[in-house]
Amino acid sequence: MINVTRSSMPSYEEYCEQIKSIWDTVHLTNMGPIHNQLKEQLKDYLKVNNVELFVNGHLALYCGLKALKLQGEIITTPFTFASTTNAIIQAGCTPVYCDVKQDYTIDETKIEALITDKTSAILAVHVYGNICDVDAIQKIADKHGLKVIYDAAHAFGVEYNGRGITDYGDMSMLSFHATKVFHTIEGGALCFKDEGLQKQIAKQRNFGINGEELECFGSNAKMNEFQAAMGICNLRHIDDELQARKQAFVRYTERLSNVEGLTVLPLTDKIKQNYAYYPVLVDKEKFGLNRDELCEKLLAQGVLARKYFYPLVSENKEFEKDMSKTTPYAKMLSRNIMCLPLYAHLDTNDVDMICDVILK
Repeated sequence: MINVTRSSMPSYEEYCEQIKSIWDTVHLTNMGPIHNQLKEQLKDYLKVNNVELFVNGHLALYCGLKALKLQGEIITTPFTFASTTNAIIQAGCTPVYCDVKQDYTIDETKIEALITDKTSAILAVHVYGNICDVDAIQKIADKHGLKVIYDAAHAFGVEYNGRGITDYGDMSMLSFHATKVFHTIEGGALCFKDEGLQKQIAKQRNFGINGEELECFGSNAKMNEFQAAMGICNLRHIDDELQARKQAFVRYTERLSNVEGLTVLPLTDKIKQNYAYYPVLVDKEKFGLNRDELCEKLLAQGVLARKYFYPLVSENKEFEKDMSKTTPYAKMLSRNIMCLPLYAHLDTNDVDMICDVILK
């Protein structure tokens, strides 16, 4: 079976060497020395001034929204993982869904029509390593006095105009889940502009505690030393990992980019990419099979493709009504897009086999 992803790991010996000091410090969690070392290294790699680490990306986003003290409505996209909407609702806000465009990110031309006197922020999502139109979104936010938060779970290491993508907006969330380009087994981070937010973020991560005072309601969202150690090891090899991903990405594009009825993710010189995913949009009328049928053909040959994202988060049964009707392009994507296997050191022969199945 060729899985849709496979976690990258350092050698056993390298990880054991990295965690050896834990037996000396007996500091397992609560912002230990390895945690702090990873935080400083990520500041340099991501080209940002402020980074705080978390046990996972979801709690990072939730704590970030709480630290910003947002209320009312947050304009976001339904074409994302469930975590984005969950964090908004758990933070006591209301998601307002904006449709997406052909690059799968939020359609910035449709944001202003959704702004009301209850709107407090725009929470946009970088998808598959594709980035939102950060310049246009910032102009809208500045015009209306809104905060800008990015769900950058798919965008680790991506750069735009030589600037780390998580340096845009007021805050960005990164996921370090085991399936991501860079991981700490489980984990996440917040990158943020206003250094004054650090204390609020730290309180949200640690039960609302500041020193000896219980100043607010918070969560337990601290990254432990073993997670941080995995991150330090993986960060040493990240450039090699990205280059290996690129080889598989380019091979897919060579084989599939001119197939009628298939739309693949284009390469662009405008950004430094991270080759996080390889989505393929399937047009049944032109290709002859729909997305689900093609997934079944691949599965029969031992290839696991992922229907990602499906269903839309706006179709959650907890909502009183199906809000996906207001975002028709996102709904179309959710029914017709899939992600092919992509990970570092995916064998080129396996890529060719997957493409052969599709082409047949």
